[in-house]
Amino acid sequence: MAEKPIPGTPVFTGESAKKGYALNKMCYSLNEAKNREAFLANEDAYCDSFGMTEEQKAAIRARSVEALIAAGGNAYYLAKFAGIFHLNMQDIGAQQTGVSVDEFKAKLKAYARFNDDVNAGKVPHV
Repeated sequence: MAEKPIPGTPVFTGESAKKGYALNKMCYSLNEAKNREAFLANEDAYCDSFGMTEEQKAAIRARSVEALIAAGGNAYYLAKFAGIFHLNMQDIGAQQTGVSVDEFKAKLKAYARFNDDVNAGKVPHV
């Protein structure tokens, strides 16, 4: 049985993995401090050393999570990149949903309250 796609949610496929290999490899390399330093010293040269496409490098320069995902980025590897700029998952979620970080956090809290109410039997399961 095929699952229904969630509107606006990109699915990371084998094709995405191939497309984003260089980007994800670069992001993974940022686990090491010396690589983070090299990236910050010269982003373009560092990206070029991984053979990244112009689309991927433009997404890196724009600091756009959506563009990075469209360029084949995997969320787990992109978290390594976002960490350099002290971005956390709420920052990334806000960027992806087009709201401020405070608005995104409020949505998370509202969902958590709703989920608590469902689990407590105050709201019927949907």
